[in-house]
Amino acid sequence: PPPARYPSRAPQDCRARTRPLGPRSSTYQRASRRRIRTMSAATFVVAGASTACASNRHPVKGNAKARSAALGARRAVASRGDVRALSSERHASFRASMARVGARRASPVTPRALDAAQPFDFEAKQRQKVEKKRTLKIGIVGFGNFGQFLAKRFIKNGHDVIATSRSDYGSIAAELNVGYYRDPDDFCEMHPDVVIFCTSILSTEATINAFPMQRLRRNTLVADVLSVKQFPKQLFLQRMPENFDILCLHPMFGPDSGKGSWKDLPLVYDKVRVGEEKSRRERVERLLSVFEDEGCRMVEMSCEEHDIQAASSQFITHTVGRMLGTMELGETTINTKGYESLLSLVNNTYNDSFDLYYGLFMYNKNATAELSRLELAFSQVKAQLFDRLHTLIRDDIFDEASAPTGLRSGNGKARNGGGDDTPAEERTFKDRLIDQVNSGGSLGGSTDEKERGDKSEREEGAASR
Repeated sequence: PPPARYPSRAPQDCRARTRPLGPRSSTYQRASRRRIRTMSAATFVVAGASTACASNRHPVKGNAKARSAALGARRAVASRGDVRALSSERHASFRASMARVGARRASPVTPRALDAAQPFDFEAKQRQKVEKKRTLKIGIVGFGNFGQFLAKRFIKNGHDVIATSRSDYGSIAAELNVGYYRDPDDFCEMHPDVVIFCTSILSTEATINAFPMQRLRRNTLVADVLSVKQFPKQLFLQRMPENFDILCLHPMFGPDSGKGSWKDLPLVYDKVRVGEEKSRRERVERLLSVFEDEGCRMVEMSCEEHDIQAASSQFITHTVGRMLGTMELGETTINTKGYESLLSLVNNTYNDSFDLYYGLFMYNKNATAELSRLELAFSQVKAQLFDRLHTLIRDDIFDEASAPTGLRSGNGKARNGGGDDTPAEERTFKDRLIDQVNSGGSLGGSTDEKERGDKSEREEGAASR
């Protein structure tokens, strides 16, 4: 161990703090001082290498610091062998640093997150790439009210929309930032990822037959938004190429009911035919995500089950709404909540075209049965209402002592055969009901035995023929 007069720790500047060797210094003291200088040089080298590693983003500045530290260590070393070792170590460190810089320049940087430290426009470019992968080019065939209604939401969700239609909607499409093509051939040559048919139910078959499918890409996704589902499903399977994907959609709302938010509004869909490729499945999911992001209640259901349930819900709703709309219901000063609901029903259904209502009836085989049930239920309610009224009038008017055909009017006078000399302005409501009973033989929906017999005879004759 070194003598006690020498500290165990090497000073920062060995040349300034170490006393010159005297004539009486021993060999051990000279060797000890050489070891101290070597340790200080190693300290300078380590410090310089650490500075260079910490300054990778500025390789020139980092190398300058390492070079100055190495030169300081070189001056502190006494032997030439130590100088050569330190010089070769410095050059190796410099070559490794420059190799790392060249590798960074040669290979592109792949960030793990968009918020990593990158060039000023790198984040914007990466975001554009991500959004480009998610963007769909959606083509709408039939740019009427419903087509425009869907196009607004598609554009809002960042998708590109093009459209074609028989009528000229060029000005409206320009306002909505939609590419419009009057010629279906030009429309198909734009190669949309998705083609959605927004035509009426009655014109769908003719539109598909005349549509130039051969100009589309071989794996195009076709969809419809008709209110009936079995009919377009069979039509697509028959007319579309086998490598086309088929998706049947039915938004259970329209431009009136879905004017604001789509939250909790049902969307029924059926993936009729989708390819096994990952990109084709993702394309379907990206299209459905538009409705899901808008808050729709997603309902996956077969087309057959949809038509059964739609006949009991949608068709009956449109039927009642059209009946009330034909009655020309209006606002009153004493509107109740129920009456306001009826007015809302009229606004949501009666404004739709009659072709839509007729298509619900014509192209859904379950609609006829539901219409018959509705008619039967109305007749039963009407018969029950008037039969009870008939009983009340009979108990109040018939006199047990009078003749079988004798009914008493509201003023107590006997009536024979329906004749009455009372002036019209003096006849009461009860008199008019009695006239209906005496003249028609029935009240409301009731039918007498003779009419039922005649009806059965006519039905038997028709069956025999």
